[in-house]
Amino acid sequence: MTDTRLIGPVRVVGVGLLGASIGLGLKAKGIDVILADASPTHLAIAVDYGAGRPAEPDDRPQLVVVCVPPDVTADVVAAELEAFPEAIVTDVASVKLAVFHDLKARGADLSRYIGTHPMAGRERGGPMSGRADLFVGRPWVVVDHGNVSYQNAAAIDDLILDLGATLVELTPEQHDRAVALVSHVPQVVSSLMARRLIEAPHVALNLAGQGLRDVTRVAASDPELWVQILGQNAGPVAEILGAYRDDLDRFIAALEDFEAPGARRRIAEELFGGNTGVERLPGKHGVDRRYASLIVMVDDRPGQLARLFNDVGDAGVNLEDLRLEHSPGAQVGLAEIFVLPEVVERLTGELATRGWRIAG
Repeated sequence: MTDTRLIGPVRVVGVGLLGASIGLGLKAKGIDVILADASPTHLAIAVDYGAGRPAEPDDRPQLVVVCVPPDVTADVVAAELEAFPEAIVTDVASVKLAVFHDLKARGADLSRYIGTHPMAGRERGGPMSGRADLFVGRPWVVVDHGNVSYQNAAAIDDLILDLGATLVELTPEQHDRAVALVSHVPQVVSSLMARRLIEAPHVALNLAGQGLRDVTRVAASDPELWVQILGQNAGPVAEILGAYRDDLDRFIAALEDFEAPGARRRIAEELFGGNTGVERLPGKHGVDRRYASLIVMVDDRPGQLARLFNDVGDAGVNLEDLRLEHSPGAQVGLAEIFVLPEVVERLTGELATRGWRIAG
C-alpha cells in the first residue's frame, strides 16, 4: 500500500469512463473500492479490470462518488445520502448548479454533499476505457455551496489529491459559466464543423490535415450525453454562442465584400484576436508558456515512433506534447513534437545527426 490521504472504503456508483478510472486510481493506492452500476455487464467488466469489488450488504463507505449521467445525478445522490447516513457524497457531473438546486428542493442533507467536476476525459466511454492516471495533473473543481463543514469536505479534497489532480474551488455559478466557455461551446462548434463533412467529396476529405482533426476531435463524443449536459447549462452556452454568432457575422460580411474599405483589417483583427486568446491558455502544469515545435518525418513501419522517443530522451530533452498526422496512402507520417523554445535548435541538430528528416 502506498501513502494515501483517504481511509476508505470508497463507493463508486456508475462505472463508465470516470467511475472506472477513479476505481483504478484508488485501487492502485491500496484503497478498498466498492463498485455499483445499473448495468450488471458494466459492473462485471469494471470488476474484471480491477477497478474495485461488487457491493456487499454490510458496506460502510467513508465516501460515495456518483458518476452517472447528468439527468439522473440528483436522483442517485439523494438515494446515496439516504442509504449511507455516515458517508460523504460527491458527484462528478459536468453541470453543477442544476444538481444543487434539485437536491436543495428535495430537502437532501447538503451538509454531507458537495459537487465536484474533474476536467478530464476521453472521446471513448465505458469501463474498458478507464485509466488509473486519467486525472493526474488535471484540474478537478470542488463546488462549494456553503453548507458543508471543513471536516466533511476534507474527504473530497483527499480523493482529488490521492488521484493526482489539482484542486480548484468555484461556486456552482462560476463553474457552469466557466465550463460553458472552455468545454460546452467547443463541443458544439466542433460538432457543427464536423457536420459539414457529411456530404463533403472524398477528394476534399483526403486533403484533411491536422488542423481539421484538431477542430473536430471532440465531435466523436456521445450525442445523448451532450444533450443532457447542454440542457442543464443551456443559458450560459446560448449566451456565448450568441456572441460567437456575432463574430461570425462580422467575419462573413468582410469576406462577402472583401474589397470594401476596412474588410481586410476586420479579418486581420479577428484572426489576431484568436492569437491573443490562444496565448492565454495555460501550458503544461498550468504554467503560461508557449512551446516551440519541430516536425519529424517518420517512416510507416513498426518501431519508428518508439525510436524517435528514445532519441529525444537520449538528447536530454523533455517531450512536452505530440501530434501525429498520417495521410491516406502515404508511406510516411509527420510527428510534430513540442519542446521548450531554448532546446529546439539543439534537438533539431541531434535528430538530424541520428538520421531523422526534419520537415521544413
